[in-house]
Amino acid sequence: MAQYFSEPSRTFSEYLLIPGYSSADCIPSNVSLKTPLVKYRKGQEECPITMNIPVVSAIMQSVSGEKMAIALAKEGGISFIYGSQTIEDEAAMIKAVKDNKAGFVKSDSNIRPDSTMADVVALKKRTGHSTIAVTEDGTAEGKVVGLVTSRDYRVSRMDPSTKVSEFMTPFEKLIWAKDDCTLKEANDIIWDHKLNALPIIDNNQRLKSFVFRKDYDAHKNNPDELLDSHKRYIVGAGINTRDYADRVPALLNAGVDVLCVDSSEGFSEFQQMTIRHIKDTYGEDVKVGAGNIVDREGFRFLAEAGADFIKIGIGGGSICITRETKGIGRGQATAVIEVAAARDQYFKETGIYIPICSDGGIVYDYHMTLALAMGADFLMLGRYFSRFDESPTNKLNLNGTYVKEYWGEGSNRARNWQRYDDGEGSKLKFEEGVDSYVPYAGSLKDNVQQTMAKIKATMCNCGALSIPELQEKAKLTVVSSTSIVEGGAHDVILKDKGNGATI
Repeated sequence: MAQYFSEPSRTFSEYLLIPGYSSADCIPSNVSLKTPLVKYRKGQEECPITMNIPVVSAIMQSVSGEKMAIALAKEGGISFIYGSQTIEDEAAMIKAVKDNKAGFVKSDSNIRPDSTMADVVALKKRTGHSTIAVTEDGTAEGKVVGLVTSRDYRVSRMDPSTKVSEFMTPFEKLIWAKDDCTLKEANDIIWDHKLNALPIIDNNQRLKSFVFRKDYDAHKNNPDELLDSHKRYIVGAGINTRDYADRVPALLNAGVDVLCVDSSEGFSEFQQMTIRHIKDTYGEDVKVGAGNIVDREGFRFLAEAGADFIKIGIGGGSICITRETKGIGRGQATAVIEVAAARDQYFKETGIYIPICSDGGIVYDYHMTLALAMGADFLMLGRYFSRFDESPTNKLNLNGTYVKEYWGEGSNRARNWQRYDDGEGSKLKFEEGVDSYVPYAGSLKDNVQQTMAKIKATMCNCGALSIPELQEKAKLTVVSSTSIVEGGAHDVILKDKGNGATI
């Protein structure tokens, strides 16, 4: 007969943290949110990839493009570029992120020498940038022949048809640096010569990037940015269990740092075959996460298959309807608690620590702290990141409110058959995700910093200065439906910000 669980599976909203003793040192500025991304021998070696904040962006078309990856890496997290696109397009996104070496900015304002001042004005209006590279072919990597800044022309005094070659600063008069210079060397040149921008050029006089004076302070303001050994942003990528033999080498050639098998259900031979192929072909240096699973058996299966991290969660995402359509899943809190115990047991047996990622079920910021306290090493977030400027979707005005589009990988819009294929063909037979809107929330930086501040403050309430310490000291209690009501504003007349009081 079927196996039954005596206890119901629970969500994060059904738990609260009990405060613990806080010493005088327990203040948010002393809290570290560093966390391991991939497996390692804990206590014997350093983790190959450690994040500075415990969040990654979801492997979704509506969440993780190159802009998201760069913005999140600046804050200390990692984006996983979505795999529901052609191999070439995904590799191009990875390359775009890796080409953005910290402090070295790929030029997006480029023009030909035979263009006109009117073209310069139009380009400046479109990009908002006043520093424009003049290249032979007008591309970002063309041969540099000059540079145009706002000091080189006056709209009120010049004919709009004036050729760029007539008023640009020619290459012979430019101060530039070779593409093997360090960021410190580039900044020294900028300060020594009182420049606003320094072109970085290769041996063939082709433009590689710019270093800007204004970015110096910006990088000082990103102390947690996540960089590889070449000062490039760290980025991940999603893969499927169908074309991995072709997709993985292309992503590795583009510079990807970590892979993740993207699937609605990871306890399968397909994932085992994918992981083993990658490990047999490339060895342990290529890191690949797997999932999703919701119990100890699923964790053990993927751990023994060779997964470098394991994702938890089925049906808990805000746009996921897997539970509704298939009746499969588990409350996210219960799943995290059980898998965390399995992870710890595996570590005791083998000495290998495999990080676990809670994917889905996060509604409020405090749910993130709960997930970490329950044992998650980091969190994968979709809806949270989809609201920001840096997500790839359109910002719309819907009935006077700004929103962003957000759709699931299991929706008809994504058409991601590799993720949901049953092995019988490439047709998506039914949806497991919806197409929706989320409230627009502004920039990633502002929101992530506020969220991390909340997590740090809560950890201090629990007397913890690190995520491992939080997991050791946390005390959690199940809450009743009435105590949930008690936790919000109640029995008062709330002030309406626009029109006075409301009941």
